[in-house]
Amino acid sequence: MLYYLLEYIDKTFSPPGFGVFRYITFRSALAAITGLFLSLYFGPKVIKILQKKQIGEAKKIDGPKSHWSKAGTPTMGGIILILSVVIPVLLWADIKSIYIILILIGTIWLSLVGFLDDYLKVIKKFPNGLIARYKLLGQVIIGIIVGSVIYFSPQFAGVHTLTTVPFLKNVNFDFSYLYIPVVVFIVAATSNAVNLTDGLDGLATGITTIVMLALAVISYISGNAIYSNYLNIIYLPGSGELTVFVAALVGASLGFLWFNSYPAQVFMGDTGSLAIGGAFGILAVLIKKELLIPILGGIFFMETVSVIIQRLYFKYTKKKYGEGRRVFKMAPIHHHFEMLGWPEPKIVVRFYIIAIILAIISLASFKIR
Repeated sequence: MLYYLLEYIDKTFSPPGFGVFRYITFRSALAAITGLFLSLYFGPKVIKILQKKQIGEAKKIDGPKSHWSKAGTPTMGGIILILSVVIPVLLWADIKSIYIILILIGTIWLSLVGFLDDYLKVIKKFPNGLIARYKLLGQVIIGIIVGSVIYFSPQFAGVHTLTTVPFLKNVNFDFSYLYIPVVVFIVAATSNAVNLTDGLDGLATGITTIVMLALAVISYISGNAIYSNYLNIIYLPGSGELTVFVAALVGASLGFLWFNSYPAQVFMGDTGSLAIGGAFGILAVLIKKELLIPILGGIFFMETVSVIIQRLYFKYTKKKYGEGRRVFKMAPIHHHFEMLGWPEPKIVVRFYIIAIILAIISLASFKIR
C-alpha cells in the first residue's frame, strides 16, 4: 500500500529520489528487509504466547528417540513467517497484480489449512490432526483456483498452458487440457513435500530460503522483456512483481531461522510448512517453470520420494514375505541419516550445500541450452 502512496507522491509532486520506488529491485530489497525485521520482532512475542498457552510439540513415539527431548517446544510458529511475508507484500508490492493476488491467496489459504491441522493436533489433542482427505481437499481447492485463473485469464493468453523445458533452447511443453489437474498436483505435492522436510531444526526454513533466492532471480528475469528474450524463456509481463513476494519470504525465513536453528526455540508447524510449500509450487506455476521443480526443489523431492519408496516397499514385502521390510532405517530420508549416527546440525548443513548446488544448476539451466 505504501507503493501506491509513494507512486502518487512521485507523480503529483515529483520530489527528487522518489522515482526509485517504481523499481522492482528496490522494492524487493525493502520487502526483504521489512520481512526480516518483522520476523525478528514477532518471533519472541509469538514464542512467549505459545509457551504461555502451552502450545508445544507433542512427543513423537514413532520418530527418532533423540527427538523426544523436543517435546514441548512451541509449534505453530508459522504464524511468525506468514505475518512477516504478508505485511511487506501489502506494503511494497503492486497488490492489483494478478500474480500477487494469486500468490497471496494461495499462501494464506494453505496457512489456514495448516493452522487448522495444528490446532486440532496441539490444542484439541486429536492424534492425527486434520483428517488427511480434508487437508488434501484444501490443497486441491486452491490448486483449482490458481489453475483456472491462469487457464481462463486473458492476461495469460498464448502461454496459459505452456511451461519451459529446462536445458532445451526454445522448447516449451504444452500441458493443454491437463493443465488444471497438473497445477492441482503440483500445489498439493510441493505443499506436502515441505511439510515432510520440516523434521529437523532449521532444515525446511533454510532450504526454503535457498530455493526462494533462486526463484527471485527467475521471477525477475521472466518479467523482464530483455532478459527473458536473451535467455529464450517465456516472457510474462508483470511477473517480475513476484520478486517482491519472494524477497519478503526470504527475509522472513532468515528471521525465522534465527529462532528455528538448532536447538530450535520454535517450530513452524503445518501453519508454516504447508504455506511455504504451496507458495513454492504456485510460484513455479506462475512463472512457467513447473518442470524445474524436481531440480530446484531437489531436497523436497528427495524427502517425498524416500517416504513413497519406504511405504511401497514395506507393503510389498509384507504381502510377499509376511512381514514388512524397509529400504531406509527411517523415512523421510533425513531421519535415515540420524539413525546412522549423523548429528542433526551436520545433516542440515549438508542438505543446505546440496540445495545450493541444485539452485546453481537450476539457474545455469537457462544458459546451458
